[in-house]
Amino acid sequence: MFGVYFGKYLQDIGRLTTEQYDTIVDLSRRLRTKLGLLAVEEGLLTQKQADEINAIQQIRDAKFGDIAIERGYLTQGQVDELAASQEDSYLMFVQAIIESGLMGLEEIQDELNRFKRAEKLSALDIDAMKKSDIDRIIPIFLRSCKTPEHMHDYLLLMMRNINRFVDNRVLVMRLEEVPSYTGHFIASQRLAGEENYCIAICGEGTKVIAEKFGREEFPEIDEDCLDACCEFINVTNGLFASKLSEDGIRTDMLPPEMDTDIKTIRTDGKLYVLPCYIRETRTDIVICADKEWEIS
Repeated sequence: MFGVYFGKYLQDIGRLTTEQYDTIVDLSRRLRTKLGLLAVEEGLLTQKQADEINAIQQIRDAKFGDIAIERGYLTQGQVDELAASQEDSYLMFVQAIIESGLMGLEEIQDELNRFKRAEKLSALDIDAMKKSDIDRIIPIFLRSCKTPEHMHDYLLLMMRNINRFVDNRVLVMRLEEVPSYTGHFIASQRLAGEENYCIAICGEGTKVIAEKFGREEFPEIDEDCLDACCEFINVTNGLFASKLSEDGIRTDMLPPEMDTDIKTIRTDGKLYVLPCYIRETRTDIVICADKEWEIS
């Protein structure tokens, strides 16, 4: 995941061309194999067991390895060995740049220091990116806005599920507070109760989510495609509603809504947008709390 962020920075400042960036990111995407796939390839799990764990993750916010241990499919030692066999994406990213003759190690370190200063990142932030630690990476990009109490929890859960079920090389931008949002291909759902939330996934990234999560190809972004994206939102909202329930907060999920045309989202409350790139496709996560919104 670090290669996605640092590589995009190098492209933005002209140290990498678009073609060079795409090649390196593609390499990075193939390097860190998902733990479940590794376990099946090593003969430690059957495909049926891996699919079972993936299905459990849709109703429980838990790591693949933790569920495998809990169900007696893997030991802690086996999970640790599998995790260790996942390649260090940062080192492989650096190696790819050096071997291609684009930059030397000293140049890379100089650019890394400039990247840290430009993005106002701490050493701990960089460490989280190097280790592809999604639970530590996402909060970095949520610092820019003060949000309602549970909103950070929701956005972290949403991005964690995108990482699990859609693409583990997501490029997340900084959270923005906006007066309104205009876009197309909007898949949305509301949570109503003691706390209220309105959540939407917008843009052409809805197709990527629909195809990856639904395991089906869509020739275009139509209602069927957005309906599959809504299924992903519904899974995330179900997990979030369960967490709120554990805290004694009741909330119900309303039927999903879909809009293929260009629409504007407005609310009397505060509206936030978390931009991200999934498979290099711009995707916006739009959310507000405590107030309902209007899509027109």
